[in-house]
Amino acid sequence: MTDGTDQPARSSAAPGASPASGSSPVPEPSGVDLARVALRAAKEQARARGAAAQQKKQARRGGLRSGARADGRDPLPLGAAINRLITERGWETPAAVGGVMGRWPQMVGPEVAQHCEPQRYDEDARVLTVRCDSTAWATQLRLLAPQLVARLNADLGQGTVKLIKVLGPGGPPRRYGPLRSPGSMGPGDTYG
Repeated sequence: MTDGTDQPARSSAAPGASPASGSSPVPEPSGVDLARVALRAAKEQARARGAAAQQKKQARRGGLRSGARADGRDPLPLGAAINRLITERGWETPAAVGGVMGRWPQMVGPEVAQHCEPQRYDEDARVLTVRCDSTAWATQLRLLAPQLVARLNADLGQGTVKLIKVLGPGGPPRRYGPLRSPGSMGPGDTYG
């Protein structure tokens, strides 16, 4: 029985299957399906052979050459190159803390930032050293240190800053007498 096309009619049951069985059997792949599977496998094998031949050719020429497609040797935008360098060297934490030092007024407020400035960050001890211009501001910052540590850790990641070391004002070096010789440490350096 044909329906006007050149294909013969197919029976609904697969050969060798009984119509009384409850589950529908999986039809065996026909010639077209087998051809598609074989074509897909042949394409994958050809792609693999081509990649292997390309690698051999590049090895003979002395390594990779520049081409139309992007590879690891292409120039990068400056921001991407710096981010890649920071990641490769493991400088994420110091760079983040350096960013906080640049944003210090936004972190602590303009009034505190006017009187207190960050000096350095010890990555091993995770201590941020801050110098204040008066003892009153140093005392105030010591009282605010726990909240400031929490704010910094929320911005940088938990455990980045464990302690804020607050330094008072540093006075000028002591000078004895109106005349000084260059490099002199005062009376202590002449008596041993």
